[in-house]
Amino acid sequence: MFTEITELLVAWSEGDREALAQLVPIVEAELRRLAKSYLSKERPDHILQTTALIQEAYLRLIDWQNVRWQNRAHFFGVAAQMMRRILVDYAVEQKALKRGGGARHIALEELGEPAKVFSGRDLNIVDLDIALGKLATLNSRQSQVVELHFFGGLTLKEIAEVLDVSLGTIKRDLTLAKLWLLRELG
Repeated sequence: MFTEITELLVAWSEGDREALAQLVPIVEAELRRLAKSYLSKERPDHILQTTALIQEAYLRLIDWQNVRWQNRAHFFGVAAQMMRRILVDYAVEQKALKRGGGARHIALEELGEPAKVFSGRDLNIVDLDIALGKLATLNSRQSQVVELHFFGGLTLKEIAEVLDVSLGTIKRDLTLAKLWLLRELG
């Protein structure tokens, strides 16, 4: 199945609209899992629903021109990044609407297994987004590794594949990024 997804992504990158039509039902379950994961961390009265988040991410993905999808991991990493961006944009908008802000503070443990390193720390998604933006200016690959691992749910091996670097490099980048984020968010 992974090979089929990669082949369809490559065909879509080359302009095959039929490949996109075949790809959508195959990747929908994974996009739904990502969206549910993100939305489970939001407050219960959050206005965006799983389907709306998937549709917004889908619309942004199909709007990209001249994208050369490398593989399944690359696609889902970008999809996860888009969903995160949609939720951050929404949180910023809500914060602007209400004095005192509307962004929910979350424990990083709620982000899943990879985030356990931040045990006991609460932050708001906007603060995390700002910190990742700062990290990106210092070391863009470390920021990408954090984003793909924490938010995209990709394994270290998949991240190494997407970024075309060794697994050891990814492990070092993640360790350094965690330390930097601990200090920055502390």
